[in-house]
Amino acid sequence: MSDSRSFVLGVYDDEDVLLKAVRTVREAGVKIDEVYSPFPVHGLDDELGYKKSRLPIAAFMFGALGTSLALTMQFWMLGVDWPMIIGGKNFTPMPDFVPVTFELTVLLAAFGMVFTFLVASDLKPWKDPKMLDLRITDDKHVMAIDLGKNKAVADSLSTILKDSGAVEVNDKEVED
Repeated sequence: MSDSRSFVLGVYDDEDVLLKAVRTVREAGVKIDEVYSPFPVHGLDDELGYKKSRLPIAAFMFGALGTSLALTMQFWMLGVDWPMIIGGKNFTPMPDFVPVTFELTVLLAAFGMVFTFLVASDLKPWKDPKMLDLRITDDKHVMAIDLGKNKAVADSLSTILKDSGAVEVNDKEVED
């Protein structure tokens, strides 16, 4: 048995009106589920109350892992496992390790950030995306309000959205 969720969708034409509407709707005590936009809107994440991303911390950790793996690998290969004495030089010359260390640091940081983002965003190749309104990929901004998370009645939500500048207000039921 599949569960379904009911949404009230406010469709907006302009991103400035959308930003003011998000502020107005949140001040009215309504919990906004998500705002969909065809392009990034500066300041929208602040208005929605999103916390700062922790992706840079993951990038640093993966980069540190890449650095330590590169240095360990090179010290082991050239200094312990197969030392070669060439012209009386040191087994483990640090300046020669810099390019490989840099490249492995960047490689693991990049791959680690991609995989961390995909896991944190719950983006899977086999998952069907939830498309509430097809116009969000073209030219409209859509504010989605989950009726299950709000105590307000759908009629009062429609009034709040229309008063905040929504061009149209729709009801939508989505299967989980």
